[in-house]
Amino acid sequence: MLRSGSWRLIALCLAMSAPAAAQVLWDVPKPGDAKFKPDNPNLRIHADAWPRLDPGAVLCKTEADLLRLAAARRGEQVEPPNCQLIRMPTPVTIEKRAGLGRTQVAITEQQGLDGWTDAWLPERAPVIGGKAVTIK
Repeated sequence: MLRSGSWRLIALCLAMSAPAAAQVLWDVPKPGDAKFKPDNPNLRIHADAWPRLDPGAVLCKTEADLLRLAAARRGEQVEPPNCQLIRMPTPVTIEKRAGLGRTQVAITEQQGLDGWTDAWLPERAPVIGGKAVTIK
C-alpha cells in the first residue's frame, strides 16, 4: 500500500510534465511575416527554375571533396572539404551523374562555376499541388 505522500508526488510530477511537452516553439513564419529579401537588390531569385539546388544543399568543388564531406558527416576524421552551403534557389545544369548521391552540376548563370552535390535532382520537375510545374 502506498503512503499518502508518494502518490501526491507522482501526481505532481505528471501534472508538471504535461504542460512542458506542449510548450514546443516551432520556427515557422507566420502569414503576416515579411518575405525574404536578399542583401543584393540586383540578385534574381529563381524559385521556379528546374533543375535547381534549394537552400540547404551543398556544392563541393570536386567529387573527392563530396566524398570527404560524406565521411565527415559519418564522424570520420578527414581533412575539411572544399564545399559551400547554398542559401537561395540556384538554377543548375546537370553535367554528369556518378551514382545516387553524386551529381556534377554547373551553375546556370555563372560561367565556369561547377561542382558536385549530393542533392536529389530528378530529371523532371516534381509535381506540386497535384499539377505539373511548367518550366520556362
